[in-house]
Amino acid sequence: MRIAIDWKQRGKELAIYCAIGAFLTVIRPYNATGDLPLWATFLYWTGLIILGSLTGEATHFALRKRQPPLPTPLTLLIVSVSTALVITMTIMILERLLFDRVLTLSYMPRLFGLVWVIAAAMTAVGYLLERSVLAPPPEPVEGANPEATFLSRLPVKYRTAQLYAISSEDHYLRIHTSYGEELILMRLADAMRELAMADGLQVHRSWWVAKPAVRDTNRQGGKLSLVLVSGAQVPVSRTFLPEVKAAGLAA
Repeated sequence: MRIAIDWKQRGKELAIYCAIGAFLTVIRPYNATGDLPLWATFLYWTGLIILGSLTGEATHFALRKRQPPLPTPLTLLIVSVSTALVITMTIMILERLLFDRVLTLSYMPRLFGLVWVIAAAMTAVGYLLERSVLAPPPEPVEGANPEATFLSRLPVKYRTAQLYAISSEDHYLRIHTSYGEELILMRLADAMRELAMADGLQVHRSWWVAKPAVRDTNRQGGKLSLVLVSGAQVPVSRTFLPEVKAAGLAA
């Protein structure tokens, strides 16, 4: 399977990591690099930042597979701890290679604590960047409908899919399409603003559906659900029932 890489976004990330590496080169936290020249200190910190980022990204990707998703604070904590563990082990190796020093196991808890402080800060910064700088709203595509423009923020394989529905899960949105589902970090209110001109509507506080994706309705115990062409059932709350009926999706 070929994996599509967004090189433009990766370029932004690399520029940010280099800037952080330069900052750490200047302040030399914990005097970790000793008397290394500036260029070596820059490579040291920037390399650790990139390694930590890749570790955090892999951990976050694994956690996204969990159902139901973990609360965001717990996810960020797990990401920061896993990142700190990998960086701690890497520093111990670098200490041996660069300075011929062997850090004892008894020193590991202290080293881990020092590393975790930076890892936690970087995880928080990464979270904020993902919500803003690294994941801005997609630019309108000339001639494309709102649904296609919205789907352009997803991995390449979804960009020609038909948008069925969007459901909210904590701070994430599950995007239901004809090609499957994908989680993104976004608020439902922001998604609905982008889809204001799309052929769809909100049917529940946690759901938005595209009208063409609704094939049937289902009533059980007085509760109405919309059945999508994928077979998924979307709950309709009493608050939005008038809009659902007005749209011709239910009698």
